[in-house]
Amino acid sequence: MFRTSARVLGPRVSARRRAAAAVVTAALILPLATACGGGDDDAGKESGKTTIKVLAAASLTDVFAKAGAAYEKEHRDTVVKFSFAGSQQLAAQVKQDFPADALVTADTKTMDRLAAKTSEPTVIAKNRLVIATADGNPKHIESLKDLTDKDLKVVLAAPAVPVGRYSKKVLDQQGLHVEPLSQEQDVRGVLSKVELGEADAGIVYATDAMTAPGKVDAVKIPDSQNAVAEYPAATLKVSEHGKKAEAFVKWLGGPEAQRILRDAGFQKP
Repeated sequence: MFRTSARVLGPRVSARRRAAAAVVTAALILPLATACGGGDDDAGKESGKTTIKVLAAASLTDVFAKAGAAYEKEHRDTVVKFSFAGSQQLAAQVKQDFPADALVTADTKTMDRLAAKTSEPTVIAKNRLVIATADGNPKHIESLKDLTDKDLKVVLAAPAVPVGRYSKKVLDQQGLHVEPLSQEQDVRGVLSKVELGEADAGIVYATDAMTAPGKVDAVKIPDSQNAVAEYPAATLKVSEHGKKAEAFVKWLGGPEAQRILRDAGFQKP
């Protein structure tokens, strides 16, 4: 009887095991397929194009979307894929030899620390700080000193972030102490808090405030009290597409890219 039962139940058990194994295998493969997908790389391979990956400071998000499209139009054999984050986060990726081709940070200090991992950097643009407020500036903020008002909800970037370091510098130079509601990991985090009404004000780059018309106002900081942010670009030594990456970095300093950067509010390098 035992043998008969085994013959009858065996195929069913095997089928169940095979089904379970298939589920486990699919669960393992799916995340890999998702991670390796994303369209740009696959599309580039299928069309014979080369995809270059560029790590870029969060404050370049909008302008680089336009610059990337313009570059691809001029260079039909290349697809440009960006990864945006705070410069300190990008630096951490570069130190771990994250597979990318070029890097653009929002300060020279971060780039200089990566000299062993990059080519000689070139400054492609400059920027300045402004105070971002809610649309219409309902709290009537006029200067850096106003940010010390304890009734104001002020958000700053963390000191490890370039814009946070610049913000601390300009406040310290004026002898001002601001107790922030939060310290964000990139400039877009600061801008978002103000846009959503979660903060009354925050210090951001002038170009970031320009990306949110009708949502935030920008209060200018006098040049004598301001800081100048420099954006260096360099290729990465781990790049598998060195010549293509070098061509893109060189293009960023050329007339078309510089026009796009000026239109977005960035200053000449």
